[in-house]
Amino acid sequence: MTPPVGQTDGQTSPRYAGLTTFARLPRLEDVDGYDVAVAGVPFDAGVTFRPGARFGPSYIRQASRLLRPYNPALDVLPFGRQQVVDAGDLPCNPYDIATASKEIEDGAHALIRDGARLVTLGGDHTIAYPLLKAMNRVHGPVALVHFDAHLDTWDTYYDAPLTHGTPFRRAAEEGLFLPGSSAHVGIRGSLYDPQDLSDDAELGFTIVHCADFERLTVADVVALLRERIGDAPLYVSVDIDVLDPAHAPATGTPEAGGLTSRELLGILRGLRGLNLVGADVVEVSPAYDHADITCVAAANLAYEFVSLAALRPGAGA
Repeated sequence: MTPPVGQTDGQTSPRYAGLTTFARLPRLEDVDGYDVAVAGVPFDAGVTFRPGARFGPSYIRQASRLLRPYNPALDVLPFGRQQVVDAGDLPCNPYDIATASKEIEDGAHALIRDGARLVTLGGDHTIAYPLLKAMNRVHGPVALVHFDAHLDTWDTYYDAPLTHGTPFRRAAEEGLFLPGSSAHVGIRGSLYDPQDLSDDAELGFTIVHCADFERLTVADVVALLRERIGDAPLYVSVDIDVLDPAHAPATGTPEAGGLTSRELLGILRGLRGLNLVGADVVEVSPAYDHADITCVAAANLAYEFVSLAALRPGAGA
């Protein structure tokens, strides 16, 4: 097997120089094959408050220049154990949500149809729906772990069936995830009605509210998630607003009282060894960022997903 092509060496070429691919990794066209693709989806036509997440992928890539080849928290060389590439941005119509959804689904499916894993940089949370459709075409229903301040299981906004607040309602209707193996983590903030929680429960999610972290440790949450996921193929979706605005100010619908970056990274690292098939990091709106706080957090989350992919069953075999 040909050794993977890794990053541009940050000790011989300054990390602020050269092409801005994710973590300074090779492009899709630079290698003969790949195990993990990192792709951007610059789409934000589904937002209901602050726009700008269409610029998320490029800014996350810029912040990822600082990432190094060894992840000591997981004791893995994620770019040495597997071939990771930057697959560029998927096409997505900026005016028509339905058209964009189909383009995203087909673009993602083309990247994973031969068994590769996909880490997606958003974009708003609307994109989780077509990404789950692509995953379903390859893996069938997946265990879904959704990190977010919001449920994203509302029915419609202004009679629009697909927005960043509805992707998991649409996914539930189509059986794209395993209800008994799926969870929301980090939910908080005001709702429209008490029925919102009841409706969500009927879709099969369990909820770890942000307030639960006052009595639960990161290890407790990890244990709960691992028990629910079991050995099912796993998809993880991270809305960056799961983090407190102190840790991620640059997002479309910020909510007070969120997770810290350390808590979220700890939970993700606790998922090592599971069958991660895909993940996304969404809702980064760079115009609201300060000192790249949010983009740095998002880049590090994507790095953890690439690291987890290197530790999944059968990886590097």
